[in-house]
Amino acid sequence: MGEREPVTAVFTWDVRPGREREFEEWAHGVHEEAARFPGHQGATWLRAEGLRHRYYTVLTFADEDRLTAWLDSPERAAWVDRVAGIATAHRHQRTTGLETWFSLPGEAVPAPPRWKMVLVTFAAVYPLSLLFQAFVAQPSQEWPLPLRALAFPVIMVPLLTYAVMPGLSRLFRRYLYPAERRHRPASPVR
Repeated sequence: MGEREPVTAVFTWDVRPGREREFEEWAHGVHEEAARFPGHQGATWLRAEGLRHRYYTVLTFADEDRLTAWLDSPERAAWVDRVAGIATAHRHQRTTGLETWFSLPGEAVPAPPRWKMVLVTFAAVYPLSLLFQAFVAQPSQEWPLPLRALAFPVIMVPLLTYAVMPGLSRLFRRYLYPAERRHRPASPVR
């Protein structure tokens, strides 16, 4: 049996104007209910900047089975019924982690298969690792170990996140997101 990984569900909510306070009270209640479910690892509620009536929920569970148990539960269904007329959820996306490097702005598409994400990530990390070894690791041999160890993530993580992975995601877009996956609408949340 393979090791299970945490999974995240992202919900987008459009709240009727003037009903924001009701929605926020509802959000507090549904969050408390979800927290009672096994595997719940937290939820973050965000209000979209510049869009007064749009909220996002980032919900994390220990694994897909426990997330599905919550999403399919009668408790959640009752909470979703309570928010009818106050807000509607129109987007639902599940992620496991690497997908943030492979997102397409403005498009609701499923994440690419993990093996494709691994290949593209390897194509980014390996050459950068070689450059790091040649230009940073060698000159820093005399540094204390904690400082040498810190140099790699301090340089690599921002470089990958802000420069390399967005560029590779665009370059390999057709490979990562075949046409039939790019144009499929997002599944609605009940």
